Amino acid sequence: MRKKERYKLLIDYFTNNFPEPETELAYTNPYELILAVVLSAQCTDKRVNMVTPALFEAYPTPEALAAAAPEEIFEYIRSISYPNNKAKHLAGLGRMLVEQFNSEVPSTVEELVKLPGVGRKTANVIVSVIWNQPAMAVDTHVFRVSKRLGLVDKKAKTPLEVERELVSNLPEELIAKAHHWLILHGRYICIARRPKCEECPLTHFCAFFQKNFPNIPDDPENKLGGI
Repeated sequence: MRKKERYKLLIDYFTNNFPEPETELAYTNPYELILAVVLSAQCTDKRVNMVTPALFEAYPTPEALAAAAPEEIFEYIRSISYPNNKAKHLAGLGRMLVEQFNSEVPSTVEELVKLPGVGRKTANVIVSVIWNQPAMAVDTHVFRVSKRLGLVDKKAKTPLEVERELVSNLPEELIAKAHHWLILHGRYICIARRPKCEECPLTHFCAFFQKNFPNIPDDPENKLGGI
């Protein structure tokens, strides 16, 4: 199957079944979202959502965060992965928002990556979720799912290479949505250790499934009956 056809089938399925995907991180404004995304690195959204209400209440503005010491922030995020580093990142992020960005979250990837704790993936999440820009954040889920489905070349070894290939093959107006489609599919169906192929509605065009289960008929109606 050609790559172009795989993309068409992916888009057809998700636009019909999940036309308006959203991030599972809880937030009410760009400032809260960037804190949540920084905390979500190598941590589950569920865990992040458990700690952010108290964090947001304690530091409701960039000014409040900028005035806090990392040790104070640590107490609110101690159950998050790498809390010491992330507390330092959040303290520095608050100061930089106040001092360099007039307490506003930047709207470009180039500006966002200047902030402590914000890499390209985090920046892409912010611009796609808040401003619906055609940015593709490649986390472990997106990387894994796009490779398994056969959406990107096997030679694509880095997140940036995967990002560029996905962006070049997706309609611009769907890139932000496709980011969520791939993440959520990887989080709940195409999991890392044992993908739930028996539950997956995408097996009829999935390169991983076709390679590993060649004797099971493709079933776009998702009636595989287990494998």
